[in-house]
Amino acid sequence: MAACSLAKAGKKVTVLEARDRCGGRIYTLDSDPRFKAVELGAEFVHGDLPITLKLLNEAGIPYYAAMGEMWQYKNGQFGNDGGFMPDWFLLMARLEKLENDTSIEEFLQTEFPGDEYYDLKKAVRRFAHGYDTAETQRASAFALRREWTSEDDDSQYRIKGGYGAMMDCLEDDFAKAGGLIHLSSVVKDIYWQPGNVKAITREGTVYEAGQILIAMPLGVLQADDRAKGAITFHPPIPEYKDAIKLMGFGAIIKILLEFDEPFWEDELTTALAGKSLKNMGFLLSGEEIPTWWTQAPKHSSVLTGWLGGPPAMEKKDMPADEILRRSLQALSNIFKRDPEELRDKLVAHYIINWTSEPFTRGSYAYDTMEAPASREVLKTPVSNTIFFAGEYLYDGPAMGTVEAALTSGEDAAKRMIDLIS
Repeated sequence: MAACSLAKAGKKVTVLEARDRCGGRIYTLDSDPRFKAVELGAEFVHGDLPITLKLLNEAGIPYYAAMGEMWQYKNGQFGNDGGFMPDWFLLMARLEKLENDTSIEEFLQTEFPGDEYYDLKKAVRRFAHGYDTAETQRASAFALRREWTSEDDDSQYRIKGGYGAMMDCLEDDFAKAGGLIHLSSVVKDIYWQPGNVKAITREGTVYEAGQILIAMPLGVLQADDRAKGAITFHPPIPEYKDAIKLMGFGAIIKILLEFDEPFWEDELTTALAGKSLKNMGFLLSGEEIPTWWTQAPKHSSVLTGWLGGPPAMEKKDMPADEILRRSLQALSNIFKRDPEELRDKLVAHYIINWTSEPFTRGSYAYDTMEAPASREVLKTPVSNTIFFAGEYLYDGPAMGTVEAALTSGEDAAKRMIDLIS
C-alpha cells in the first residue's frame, strides 16, 4: 500500500521482500489443486472497513457476507442459543467504569475475585487468546474495551478469490507506476545517516536511497539481532528499539483440514447436536484446538482450526504432524468419532505455524498499556530518513487486521511525501 502510494506520487520506489512472494500474512493458497482460494493467513474482512472495501470496489473484486451459525460445544453438549460469554453485560459495565488502564488480567482479578465468576474469567481469557492472540497479563483493558464495544457482528465478509486477489491488484498498480520488487531479498543490515540509507541483504547486495520504510511484522522487529530475518541498524536507534519491545505481538497456529465430505453435516452429528449443523459458521469449544470454522456460506468440506495466544506460543516448536494429531483428537472429542476414522476421511491438510515462521514470528499486534506511547515514537521518522509502517502502528477499532496494515501503509507514505515534496 505504501509502495503504491509513493510510486503513484512519482517517487522512485524499490521493494525488498524477504519471501519468494508478496503479501506477508496475506497468503491465499491457490496453487494446490486440493485447496482452492483457501486462506493460510488473513481471511475475513471484519466489518465495513473503508480502505479495504474501497480497494476491492475499485478493483472490481467481489466480496460477500460471511454468514453462518455460531455453535458451541461445552460440557459434552452442542448449543447455538447464545451464552458464549457468561455475564457479558456485567463485564462490559465494569469495563466502562474503569478510569485507569490496567492489564485485562489485573482487571479480572480486581473486579471479579474468587470463584463466583470463574466461568466469566475463563471465557475472557479464552477470547483474548483466541481473537486477539494476546497475553492477558500484558493486554490493555482500555484497548480491549474499545475493540469489544466496536464489534459489528453483522458485517463480516469473505473475498471471492481470497485476499490474494487484492494483493495481485496492488502489485500490478505498483508495477504500472514504475515500482520494482525484488523477491527473496532478506535485508540483514541497515546503515544510515540523515538523508542516506543503505540496506544490505544476506547475500551482500547493497541498495541505497534517501529514505527507507521498514514494513516488517512486529515479531521480526522484536527478534534478537542474530535471529533469521532480523535486521540490525547501524548506528542503533535505542529509543525505537525500546518502543518496539513494549508493544504486544501474539502467537498463532492455523490448521486447514479438507475431508472427503463435510461429516459435521451428516445424520450422526445431527443426532448428537439435536439439530443440523449444515449452516454452521463457527464452532467454539474447550478443546486443545478450541476454535473451528467452515467456509460458510460456501458449501465446503474444509474445516479451519485456530489456536492463538499463549497456548499457540507453547506449541511454537511442535512438529506439524503432532499438531495435526492433536487437531484430529480435538475434533474426535467434539464429534465422537475415532481419530483414525477422521484421518481416513482426510483428503488434504495444511498447517501454518506463523509463530515459527522467521519472517513473521507471530500473528498480529495487540495493545499493551505502553503501546500508545510506543506508537507515537515509531510514527516519528528517524532524521526524516527511516520510517516505520505496519498493522501494529494502527490506532483504532480494527486493530490486528488487513485494514490496519493498509491504513498504516497509506499514512506512512503521506508522511514521506510531505517531507520530500
